[in-house]
Amino acid sequence: MTKIQTVTNAIINQGILPLYYNADETVTLDILRSLYKAGIRAVEYTSRGEAALSNFTKMVEIRNAEMPEMLLGIGTIKNLQQAEEYYRIGADFFISPGFVKEVAEFLLSKDLLYSPGCMTPTEIIEAENAGVTFIKLFPGNALGTGFMNAIKDVFPNLKFMPTGGVDTTKESIESWFKAGVSAVGMGSKLVSKELMAAKDYATIENETKKVLDIIQALK
Repeated sequence: MTKIQTVTNAIINQGILPLYYNADETVTLDILRSLYKAGIRAVEYTSRGEAALSNFTKMVEIRNAEMPEMLLGIGTIKNLQQAEEYYRIGADFFISPGFVKEVAEFLLSKDLLYSPGCMTPTEIIEAENAGVTFIKLFPGNALGTGFMNAIKDVFPNLKFMPTGGVDTTKESIESWFKAGVSAVGMGSKLVSKELMAAKDYATIENETKKVLDIIQALK
């Protein structure tokens, strides 16, 4: 099985891709452990701060020592230099807020999953023609489930995942899966700034378990 297929299967099997960023290395690692204990086996860390590269390097180290099944993805990749940096330190998959052709070419040549953010059929076609198979619908709250319903028959060979605006409720999650997505990306609705600030890892773990249970019940 290819690396791209392995990551795709992992995300689809759990039905959710948690994503977060925290400048504090200890908090970053403790959240990762909480998600792993909840049953998560693929997670996105967003490259949105100066500490992102060093924190992600430590995440890979801790994953290798403690969580061999965890796949670590890096998000907010906007250029080839960023993709190359995180490739060198061992990222398993890469996610962008938009489609970047040279990033797609580089990562697909390495058999690494690249999921670009798209919000128009033109962007989705460009990504598909470049060899991308897993599309991030972004921002999900602006597009809505109606957009997914309208385009799914046009792109039968692609997998879709909305990010932005997906709530932890059964109603929100179910509406997206009924529209035809393969997974949902979930950031601040799941790993909120408040929970991170309070270092309330137990609640993060429990809320993640609830979402996983909701998704499994829908399948």
